[in-house]
Amino acid sequence: MMNTFVVYVENKPGVLTRVASLFRRRAFNIDSLTVGRTEKPEVSRMTITVDADPDQARRIEANLYKLVNVLMVDNITTTPAITRDLALVRVATEGGARTQVLELVYIFRARVVDIAPESLVIEITGTEDKIDGMVDLLRPYGIVEMVRTGIVAMRRGKAPAAVPGEAPFPADAEDEQVTHSA
Repeated sequence: MMNTFVVYVENKPGVLTRVASLFRRRAFNIDSLTVGRTEKPEVSRMTITVDADPDQARRIEANLYKLVNVLMVDNITTTPAITRDLALVRVATEGGARTQVLELVYIFRARVVDIAPESLVIEITGTEDKIDGMVDLLRPYGIVEMVRTGIVAMRRGKAPAAVPGEAPFPADAEDEQVTHSA
C-alpha cells in the first residue's frame, strides 16, 4: 500500500540526506519525495510516498521521529487529502500532430509553456493518475523529454492539530529526538 508522509524538519543542511539514509538503511524505496520551505523560513516540509504495509508505516514514522532535525511526522494515507504532481512534457509535433496534441492539452486542462517548430512543452498539474493518463496518450506522438516533480500533499479541511512551533509534539518523540542522533 502506498503511504504518504508529511514530515516537518528544520531547514538546515544535511537533513534531506539523513531522511533519505533512513529509508535506504531500512531498505524502503521512496516512490516520491518533494521538499520545500513552509510559511516559516526555519521549517521545511517533505512529502514522502513509500510502499509499505501498516506495520512498516508505523515503524517508518517512529524512526523518522528519532532523527534530530525532524519536528513532526504526519501519515496522511488514510485521511482526506489533496495531492498534486507537476509534469513538463516535451512532445514531438511534426506534421498534423500539433492539432491533436493541442486537443489533448485542452481536454486535460494542461498548458503549453513552450512552442518550437518541431515540438511543444506541456505543463500538467494534477493527481498521478491524471498525469499518467495524459502521458500514455502522448506517447504515440513521441515524448522527447519529461520531468515530474513528485507528489505534494495537504490535509483537506482544517489545518493539522499540531503545527511545528505552535503545539507540543508527542512526548515520546521529543525524548527520542534528544537521546538519538542521526
